[in-house]
Amino acid sequence: MSGSERYLACYSGLLTLAFAVVVLTGAAASRDAKFNEIDVQRINVREKDGTLRMVVSNNERAPGLIVKGKEHPHPQQGNRGAGMWFFNDEGTENGGLTFSGRKGPDGKTISDGHLSFDQYEQDQVVALSQSEYDGRRMAGLRVLDQPERSIVEMIPEVERLLALPEPERSRQMQAYRKELKAWPRLFLGKDDKRASLLDMKDAQGKTRLRLQVAATGEATIEFLDAEGKVQRTLTPESIGAKQ
Repeated sequence: MSGSERYLACYSGLLTLAFAVVVLTGAAASRDAKFNEIDVQRINVREKDGTLRMVVSNNERAPGLIVKGKEHPHPQQGNRGAGMWFFNDEGTENGGLTFSGRKGPDGKTISDGHLSFDQYEQDQVVALSQSEYDGRRMAGLRVLDQPERSIVEMIPEVERLLALPEPERSRQMQAYRKELKAWPRLFLGKDDKRASLLDMKDAQGKTRLRLQVAATGEATIEFLDAEGKVQRTLTPESIGAKQ
């Protein structure tokens, strides 16, 4: 065997060995693995076809608004907190679990915890949350109405608003949210005055029935009209007086 033939044989053998190593290590990597501890900034869970189904992420790498697998800027990008986001069979966000909290330079505490379930191609319709800001604390369950139209139709307008400079962006974003007609329908929990509260609203977001126990212990039932004016209030004393 000539020197060139020996060289080619050796070269071929090395390529074969390298290929075998890649195949075997790749096969091993596809098997189940166990870890005692893992540090990671983000984990994506996908179906076999690549459809995104869940993201576990820190705040910095939290996903944007993902609809049918396509990512768009989120109005709260960079401030979504750390958590888990869930996606439906089509790769569209349909709920999440997030947490955040800190004490600002002014010494005021900001804290938030949130679990939500979204309407198809829309925002949340059920949310369990707690929030704290400037000494005001709220915690409870909310049920909301969302627009019938798909959030896909709203993306271009949201992207336009996000591109505006402050404070114009905040002003127009606030006005836009009012136009969405995403009305709260029910709140059950504790309000910022430490009252236990069941607040039920009509389809226009107006409170019509409120059951409340104040922090000091007074219990009331209030009936309100479409303008938000209390029409009748029931207390233990008023009910007892009629018996």
